[in-house]
This record gives sequence, C-alpha cells and structure tokens, in this order.
Amino acid sequence: MLVDLSIAQDVEAGDGTTSVVILAGSLLGAAHEMLLKGIHPTLISESFLKASAKAVDYLSEMSTPVRLQDRANLLKATITSQDSKIISTYSEHSRTYRGRCRITLGGTIDDTKIIDNGLVFHQNIFTQYGGPTRVESAKIGLIQFHLSHPKPDMDNTVVITNYLQMDKINKENRRYVLALCTKIRKAGCNVLLIQKSILRDADIERDEIEFLSKTLGCTPVSDIEAFSGDKLGRAELVEEVNELGSNDVVVDEVERSLHDALCVMRCLVKKRALIPGGGAPEVHVSQLLRSYARSLKGVESYCFQAYAEALEVIPLTLAENAGLNAITILTELRNRHALGEKNAGIDMRTGLVSNVINESVVQPLLVSTCAFELATETVCLLMKIDDYVQTR
Repeated sequence: MLVDLSIAQDVEAGDGTTSVVILAGSLLGAAHEMLLKGIHPTLISESFLKASAKAVDYLSEMSTPVRLQDRANLLKATITSQDSKIISTYSEHSRTYRGRCRITLGGTIDDTKIIDNGLVFHQNIFTQYGGPTRVESAKIGLIQFHLSHPKPDMDNTVVITNYLQMDKINKENRRYVLALCTKIRKAGCNVLLIQKSILRDADIERDEIEFLSKTLGCTPVSDIEAFSGDKLGRAELVEEVNELGSNDVVVDEVERSLHDALCVMRCLVKKRALIPGGGAPEVHVSQLLRSYARSLKGVESYCFQAYAEALEVIPLTLAENAGLNAITILTELRNRHALGEKNAGIDMRTGLVSNVINESVVQPLLVSTCAFELATETVCLLMKIDDYVQTR
C-alpha cells in the first residue's frame, strides 16, 4: 500500500514520493501510540482527516502566487527539485530543458544538447547505411504499415527446390520494397516515422499516432497506395539529439531529474503557487495545528496534537540526511516559527536555519498538499484493517 501511495503521489504531483512515504510512516506511528492508549480507530481517522484539511488550508495561506510568465521563480522551483539528485551540480546547466531527450551512454552531463520549441522522440534514427541525422525543410510522413516484403500466412508453405528459385524470391522481395521506397520518395517525403518494425530499436507507439499527426500536421497512412504529398507534415529541422552520461546510473539519474523538473512545471500549471522548502511549511503547519488543538476538547484535541507532531518528521529527516544535529535544528526551527518567521527552514548548503525564500529554496504548493492528503488517507485506510491472511 505504501508503494501504491508513492505511485499516486508521482502521478498527481510528480515529486515528493519519498516525503509522502516518510510522512505516512510518521502518522502511522502516531496512530499506533493512540491505539495503544485505547483510542478508537474511527476517532483517530476522523480527527486525522480534519487535521489534514486544516493543514492544507494553512499551506495555502502561506503560499505565494506565481505567474507562468515569471521565469525566475519557475527556475528556482525546478532547481530546488534537482538539489537532492546526483546532477545537482549541473542544475544550472540543465535548467533550460523543455522536453524529453533521447538517452544515450557516453560523454558527460555537460555534453547534453538541448532542444527548444520542438518535438522529441525516444526512438533511434536509422543510420546503419549512412542515413542522415539532420534534415532541414523536412517533409514528414507517418505510416502504419510494414516497410518490407509481404509475409505468407502461417497456413501456407513455400517449397524451394533449387537456388534459382531462392534467388528469384529474393529479387522479387527487393523489387517490392524498392517500389515502396520509390512511391514514398516521389511523394517528397524525406523523414519517415514508422509504427511497424523495420530495423529500428523502437517503433512509434499506437497511442502516439494521434498526438503526432496533430503536432506535425501529417496524416497517418495505413496503405502505400494512399501515400501522397498532401499527407506529409512540415518541419524546419529534424535532428538527432543525445542525452549523455558516463554510465547507466548517471543516465537514469539524469532522466529522473528531468522528469522531476518537468513535473514541477506541471504542478505550477495545475496550482500556481509556491511555498518555502527546507522543512519550513511542515514546522509552520505543525505549530498552527498545535494552537488550533488547544481550542478543541477531548480526544479530538489529542489527535490533532499527535498529527502536528508527526509532521515534524520531514525537517528531522532533512537534518539527519545533511549530517546535522536533528534535535538542535528542530528546536531552532520551532523557536524561529514561534517568533513569526514562517519562511525559516534548513539551508542544506550551510547547515543552518535561515530564510529559505531568500536562498531560493521553494517548491510547488501542490506537492505538499498532495503529500498531506494522500498520506493521511492511506493511514486512515490502514487503520480500518482488522486482520490479514498470509498467502503465497
């Protein structure tokens, strides 16, 4: 269930997958302590859900609206998402990525090329026999049939008794394929996208056909007889782009980092607001929930306080991962927030508590709100389980 929780966070926000699991574990620990004290699971679940709704409101209140045209703040958010990755030292180099890139071993991250205002494929270009890797004023065709000779049905059998018959079949196959290529060439096509397999590492997927036809302005063709110049798309330039890394680990990390950076942009499109990072929002919300809990009575007040304490696992984990004294850092964070410094968080570069907004450590509001809601819902779901049966 925790794996599904992380996947749900990735689908909704694209980032915060580790934080949501850590938060869920902390909330489960708090719920377990209350269960041991005899508090009914239903009361805990209801209180946690109310606390989660309050926490989301508090996060929204401390957020800063951002415009999609505000490039500076958008870049701050994307760079923050990459600071925990291997490529953090290259975040300035990779901050202008706007699309997906083809993954290739070799070279370094600095050698990565960036494509702007274009469409990027993961598929390789067929260059085994000197094919071009760059075409200007491209006329793009999109076909959904095999560019090869026809295959006999499974029930049919071709019997060859001598080499002359074999040679005749091979010549006929070549003549058929050549006729296909000639037809395509006469239509003016100089870039061909193929859904079916032909000497390629990967093909155009079926679910991409509609998107590609709309983006490129071409019409997918399922039969060679229907292939003509009016079905071709147009592009100023078609070029092979490589994303480089010294080994598979670095390449995978680069891809994951780019995915997170793009998801940050998606989050800001869906909910256009930023909040400080470095554990600041969790400590701020925790203190506000504690204050609100004092106005409540009975078990609900106790559950709200337990929820507030569980939120502090995020700054604690950040401090521990940075090699800092977690208790000292958390105490200072509490004091600073009690004095009204709601943007006080952990600066991982200096190891001190500072105004993280001034240090450009920001994150999308959607990441934290999703983490709070999904973690709380998962904990409430787990508390409804009475027993389990082990199966192989």
